[in-house]
Amino acid sequence: MLKAVLFDMDGVIVDTEPIHLKAYHRMFEDINIEVPNATYATFAGLTTLEVCKRLCKSYGLHIGPETLVDLKRDHYKYLFETDTSLTLVDGALELIQNYHTNGLKLVLASSASMGNIDLVMARFGLGNYFSAKISGADLKASKPHPEIFELAAKASGHKIEQCMVIEDSTNGIVAAKEAGIFCVAINAQNTPKQDLSLADLVINDYSEIHYKKIKELFLSTV
Repeated sequence: MLKAVLFDMDGVIVDTEPIHLKAYHRMFEDINIEVPNATYATFAGLTTLEVCKRLCKSYGLHIGPETLVDLKRDHYKYLFETDTSLTLVDGALELIQNYHTNGLKLVLASSASMGNIDLVMARFGLGNYFSAKISGADLKASKPHPEIFELAAKASGHKIEQCMVIEDSTNGIVAAKEAGIFCVAINAQNTPKQDLSLADLVINDYSEIHYKKIKELFLSTV
């Protein structure tokens, strides 16, 4: 029986992907590198530090990854505060409220820093719906390592087989499956093209997994 839902944040709850894209590309300009779209797509679900470590290695940069992280986060913070187009993903708030009303335990498990998580929670008034928040930036391993979802399931207080993950990235889906957790993939409009084939269920709209529907599906597939 489904007892807990573990949500990714960027691209799943809030449509921050366009802001991350702008922030990363401004950082790329700062250090005078060009990153192909296909390469950028592989960053989805990774922590900023992991992305910056990969950039330093791939481009032979003499600047430390932590410095790149600071550059990117400064751009992101400015854009977060000034970009009025930032919104929740269509149907995300209704889904969260639907699950919360029906007694499911909700845990946020995002690769974003806790600072960015708190910004989103405060801006959109989401904090009261989630019983725990876990930042991949505080962990040793980034998605696709399963640690973040293993910890999120533990934080929910329920067994792995009673949990479900909602993700939008290849790295996140792999992490969920490595943790042994049922995974729903949302085909997010603004997330760079991802391979969703490993997910247990792929959806285009959150109305497809409102509580009554996912409860029945979960019982028949898990």
